[in-house]
Amino acid sequence: MRNITVYCSSSVSLDIKFMDAARLLGQEMARRNMALVYGGGSIGLMGEIARTMKSAGGKVVGVITKRLLDLEQGYDQCDELIVVDTMAQRKTLMAQRGDAFIALPGGLGTFEELFEVLVQRQVGEHRKPIGLVNLDGYYNPLVGLIDHGIEHKFIKPAVHHLLHVHADPINVLDGVLSAEPFEIDPDRFLPMGSG
Repeated sequence: MRNITVYCSSSVSLDIKFMDAARLLGQEMARRNMALVYGGGSIGLMGEIARTMKSAGGKVVGVITKRLLDLEQGYDQCDELIVVDTMAQRKTLMAQRGDAFIALPGGLGTFEELFEVLVQRQVGEHRKPIGLVNLDGYYNPLVGLIDHGIEHKFIKPAVHHLLHVHADPINVLDGVLSAEPFEIDPDRFLPMGSG
């Protein structure tokens, strides 16, 4: 496993603890000779992880849309900066290029990216591990929403086996790296039937 797709925020007004988490993940990925695949921006958590990877000698692959090239200030130090037309193309390429996915705290774009690869995993379109950096309980409401869906039988409990959730970015990285790929059993993972 060499390419980790990291989903994260481009917001510039975040608490320093989130910036520190992005830097810590970037340092550890570079130390382990992994490549970063990410949204291609130079601001927010995107910029922090990309700059950290580059300064530590890691490879950085950015995927950004033409529209966001200025808004998210495309990172011109990427080893490869791929500019696409649409968000759908961006998400598809980021998913294709990664061997695993990690979501740092983020906003709606991060949620969308996370849920897309989670649903694709749930229906068996890929076997790549997915990690969630739940720093300071940021994703507790999201995990709670999944539990609420489980309680009301919209989601199967086994979905928890598809997410490696931890507050520490390095523990999340370890979780996705040690994950054993497995085939999806529709009876356990898909919200159909009587289960």
